[in-house]
Amino acid sequence: MKPNCGGTIIIIGAGIAGLAAGCYAQMNGYRSQIFEMHDQPGGLCTSWRRQGFIFDGCIHYLFGSGQGQPFYRLWEELGVMPQQQFVHHDELLRVSEPHGKTLIVYSNPDRLEQHLKELSPVDRRLISDFCAGIRTFTHFDLSLLQQQPKALMRLGDWGRLMGKLLPFVCPMSQWGNLSATEFADRFQDPFLRRAIPQMFGWESIPVMVGMSLLAYMHTKNAGFPLGGSLQFAQTIAQRYRELGGEIHYESQVEKILVQNHRANGVRLYDNEKYFADRIISACDGHNTLFGLLVGGASPKKNQQYVPREMQRYYDGHLPIHSQLQVSLGVNRDLSSEPHWTTHLLDEPVVITGEARYEIGVKHYCFDPSLAPPGKSVLMVMLTTNYEYWQRIYGRSSYDAEELQESQILIDLLEQFYPGIKTDIEFVDVATPLTYERYTGNWKGSSCGWLLTKQTLPLSIKGLPKTLPKLRNFYLIGQWVEPGGSVPVVAMSGRNIIQQICREDKQNFQAMTP
Repeated sequence: MKPNCGGTIIIIGAGIAGLAAGCYAQMNGYRSQIFEMHDQPGGLCTSWRRQGFIFDGCIHYLFGSGQGQPFYRLWEELGVMPQQQFVHHDELLRVSEPHGKTLIVYSNPDRLEQHLKELSPVDRRLISDFCAGIRTFTHFDLSLLQQQPKALMRLGDWGRLMGKLLPFVCPMSQWGNLSATEFADRFQDPFLRRAIPQMFGWESIPVMVGMSLLAYMHTKNAGFPLGGSLQFAQTIAQRYRELGGEIHYESQVEKILVQNHRANGVRLYDNEKYFADRIISACDGHNTLFGLLVGGASPKKNQQYVPREMQRYYDGHLPIHSQLQVSLGVNRDLSSEPHWTTHLLDEPVVITGEARYEIGVKHYCFDPSLAPPGKSVLMVMLTTNYEYWQRIYGRSSYDAEELQESQILIDLLEQFYPGIKTDIEFVDVATPLTYERYTGNWKGSSCGWLLTKQTLPLSIKGLPKTLPKLRNFYLIGQWVEPGGSVPVVAMSGRNIIQQICREDKQNFQAMTP
């Protein structure tokens, strides 16, 4: 039975963090409502339909897809499991060079070890060490770092956590402080030196993170949700509504209202005001701190609420991930092709002003719901500079640049899939400005702070979820959980309600439908 505490909560943003916070607020007897700028839930966890094709913009794999494994219980509570179906791949991706060599990133560590040693016998010892680490991480519960709000943890809690982490301290230290690029430099084989940085998706990723992904893929706990990211988010939104919550769509918050150093409401862009006992921001961190809280009638007065430490996170020294996504609807069945391949190029190609030495291509034929029968969704995603696009936004050159860059990529795809040009039925281009416009995320970042050696310690300890001089206000989501993966931001929403329950001296409850 839900407690009858009667408190009210306003949540800004119906992304996964906001939806999760809303669900757990309702489970614990709070009366919550969510204000969302878009006309649908999910935030960055989204996809969009174009001429019968569905282009996915978020989930490549989801931790928690395996029953009884880490994060599964979270998705049960949020109404996703057990009905959600998943595709579990035997390989993460492939890295191919023009002269025939291919690295296949198998999720099975035994198979991967054998394959790597066939590619480079001289690197046997390094390969054995690496694959032994993957086997170790199959037993590592990544949700341990998220099961309790850090702000509530006492000495005994930290001691128990450290005890559970103790068997993994050595591999975490060994592989957490090593980027994929640095790892590649240890190989003697020239092909692997070039291919290894691409094997997990981005070159600066800590090797430990990639190893954990392969470990969870191997244990069938990192699958792709059939139906795509938007359908996944809609399932959680439905769970929230069934719990009694209310979502206001197309209701963008313009200002967080403050009285006597206490957040007590929001004002929308149509000047409507809504009040509550607590305010949770589950939207863009930069806009929250420097827009919703600062500015308006009292910019200097509200500036006091954002401590310098928090301001420094946004001064440009932390990496973010802005991307260009070119999605194609293709009149060809690509299901016989590897679903994800990074092609190493003999000669660089210049895209958005940067020389590219590799191009990653992914098709989604493993999910038949995303394209009409006999057709395919084909996608290219590249990191790109936000300022490059921001300088030309709103001018004809912006549209021309989208067309030009997509055509360069299509010309490249013709080399990998001969005749593909004539099979293309629809071209969709999403730049960082697209992500910023539709989700409000600063610089169009698709994951908040990018997970690197620099941000991994911040990911483990988390960033502050409250502001010291402002009461009844909370921050959740990818901007306070560096790395911003879907289960972690959902746990961010769960944890903030645990914290609020502690403040109200009531037991936290979580339940399945």
